[in-house]
Amino acid sequence: MQANDSPPSHLTSKLLFALLSRLHLYIGLFVGPFILIAALSGIAYLLSPPLEEWLYHDTLYGVTQGEPQSLAEQIAAAQRHLGAPTLPSAVRPAPALGDTTRLMFRESGLGPSEHRALFIDPITLKVTGDTTVYGTSGILPLRTSIDHFHRQLLMGDVGRLYSELAASWLWLSALGGVILWMRQRHTLKTLSAAHTTRRRHATLGLVLAIGLLFFSATGLTWSQWAGGNIAELRNVWGWNTPSASTALIDTDDQAPDEHAEHHRHMAMVSSTITLEDFDRALSAAQAAGLTASRLQLSPPARENQAWRVAEIDRRWPTQVDQVALHPHSMAVTDQTDFATFPLAAKLTRWGIDLHMGVLFGLVNQVVLALIAAGLVTLMGWGYAMAWRRLRTASGQRFPTVSEPWLLLPIKAKLSVLLVAIALGLALPVLGVSLALFIVIDALRWYVKKRYTARHLNAHPSNTSR
Repeated sequence: MQANDSPPSHLTSKLLFALLSRLHLYIGLFVGPFILIAALSGIAYLLSPPLEEWLYHDTLYGVTQGEPQSLAEQIAAAQRHLGAPTLPSAVRPAPALGDTTRLMFRESGLGPSEHRALFIDPITLKVTGDTTVYGTSGILPLRTSIDHFHRQLLMGDVGRLYSELAASWLWLSALGGVILWMRQRHTLKTLSAAHTTRRRHATLGLVLAIGLLFFSATGLTWSQWAGGNIAELRNVWGWNTPSASTALIDTDDQAPDEHAEHHRHMAMVSSTITLEDFDRALSAAQAAGLTASRLQLSPPARENQAWRVAEIDRRWPTQVDQVALHPHSMAVTDQTDFATFPLAAKLTRWGIDLHMGVLFGLVNQVVLALIAAGLVTLMGWGYAMAWRRLRTASGQRFPTVSEPWLLLPIKAKLSVLLVAIALGLALPVLGVSLALFIVIDALRWYVKKRYTARHLNAHPSNTSR
C-alpha cells in the first residue's frame, strides 16, 4: 500500500493507536526522568509539614499561660530586636493560645516572595525565631528548599522549564494510557504470567489517571509559559479569586504591586502609621465579619492606599475573605466574601490548595503522596518494560512514530497536525519538546529506512520470501 492511499477506517484506527502507543513510549523514555524527579520531590514536600513542626517547634510555639499582649507591644518588641523603628509589611497574629505571632519585614537581598520573619511570643514578648519565610503560605526554610527543588531544581527560572516539561506531558501520558487500556482491556486479561508487569502498569495507570490529570492541570498554573496562558484564560473567564482593592483614589499607580516604588514612599507612609493602628485594623476587620483565626494584616505600602486584612485559612471550610480599611478611620472601603465567589473561582482556589496539600490537612497530604508514590511505581514498571523491549529489539527495529504517521490518510494527518499545533501554542514547552521528538524520530526513521534498504540489497533472496 502506498503512503498516500486512503486506508479503510479500521486501519486508520489501528494506525492512530500505533501512533499513540509509540508516543506514550517516547514520553516515558524522554520526559519520564523529569516526571520522576517532580514526583519524588513532591512526596518530600507533602510529608515535610510534620518535620517542619518538629524542627521549628520553638519558633512556632510559645508559652500557654498568661494574657497575650497587644500587637503594638509585640511589634515594639520586634523593633527592639531589630534596633530600628521598622514597621512590618505584614503581621499574622497568633491564631491560638500557645502560638507565636509572625511579623514579616521586607529586606534587600531577599528573593521574590521572601520576607524576613520575626516570631514573637504574644505573652512573654520574647523573640522565638528570626528567619526567612516564602510565599503566601509563609513556609519556613526547610520546606522552601524542598519547594524550590520541586519547582525549579534550585536553578531559578531556567530550572522551572523542567517542572513545566513534566506537567505539560503528564496529562497527555495519562490520557494516552487510559485510551491504550480501553483498546487493550480484553487482551490484557489473557496475557501470560510473563506479561504481568504490563498488566499491572495498565491497571495502576487507570487507577491513578484522575490524580495525574489533577497534578498536571494544577501544576501548569505555576509554570512559566503555560502558566501565563492559563492566567490570561482565567482572567477572561472570570476564574481569578477576587481581592479587596486597596486603592483609595483613581490613579495610574493603583495597581497592587507590593515592591514598586516601595522605598520612595514607605518613609512618608510609615510616619502616618502608629503601632496602635495594627490593633485598630485587627478589631475593625473582625467587626466587619472576618472570623477566621488565621489573619494577615498588611499596612499601606504607599500613599493613597488602604490597609488590607485577609483571612488566610485555606483548610476546609476555606476562609479567605478580605477587607480594605481606610488608614485613618478604619472604615471598610472594599470587601470580598468567598461565599459569593463564582464557582469557577472557588474551584481554582480549592484546586491550588489541594495541590499544595493544605485543603484537607494531613488527609490531603497523605492521599497526594500516595498518588505520587503510585506514579513512581508506574514509571518503574514502564522502564522495566522498555528495557526488555530494547533488549529484544535492535536499534534499527525499535519502533518510530513516523512509520504509522506516514501511512495515515491525509485527513487524519491534518487532524493530528492541527491538534499538535494547538497544544504547542497553548503549552509552549510541550510544543518545543514535541518538535524535538519529531526531529529525532524522523532521523531515526530515515536511518532505519536506509539500513533496511542496504540489508535488502545485501540479501536479495529475502525479498522473494
